[in-house]
Amino acid sequence: MTKAKILIITGDGGECYETLYAYHRFEEARYKPVLAARARRGLNLVIHDFEPGWDTYIERPGYRMDAEIAFTEVSVRDYSAVLIIGGRAPEYLRNDPVVLRIVREFSDQGKFVFAICHGIQILVAAGLASGRRLTCYEHVRLEVETQGGIYSDVSSIRDGNFVSARTWQDHPAFFRDIFTCLEGGEGDSLVENLSRRAESEAVNGIGYDHG
Repeated sequence: MTKAKILIITGDGGECYETLYAYHRFEEARYKPVLAARARRGLNLVIHDFEPGWDTYIERPGYRMDAEIAFTEVSVRDYSAVLIIGGRAPEYLRNDPVVLRIVREFSDQGKFVFAICHGIQILVAAGLASGRRLTCYEHVRLEVETQGGIYSDVSSIRDGNFVSARTWQDHPAFFRDIFTCLEGGEGDSLVENLSRRAESEAVNGIGYDHG
């Protein structure tokens, strides 16, 4: 039995792994993910990764996914939460007034707002960063802080009904926090998030540069 519907916001240039992982993880937990974009059509998702000799991430073509609903068709009351995917899509979606309205309505109605990586750019554009503790891809930090947000360099952090994560490398922590929200739990403290980050870095021996 399906528990509730979760809106996933992305578009062409959305990060492939973030989108697919989220979609399948929600389905596994018996939630109904609904992929939203500017129009109902096939989306060209991308893979963001790092290569030696580059000062920034590289972009490769990823899998295609079909958007199931257009932004203009979204009724926020039908959903329990929204997830904003990263990648390059937020760069232009943050200028879409319909997207900004949708995200603000989730916040205004006290529903959960989840964002990862560059997806936090949409929160910033919607005026939802001010006074909130957020994490994001490291080079989005300036945007968060310029708009009055409080940046935390942790894998995932919850501030009220908002949960944010740095990159797809932080999926385990991010989705633990997401499902704690959806199942009615209290969530982890900032200290626990910091501890979890140090533990993860020690085990993997990797940084968190992917965006």
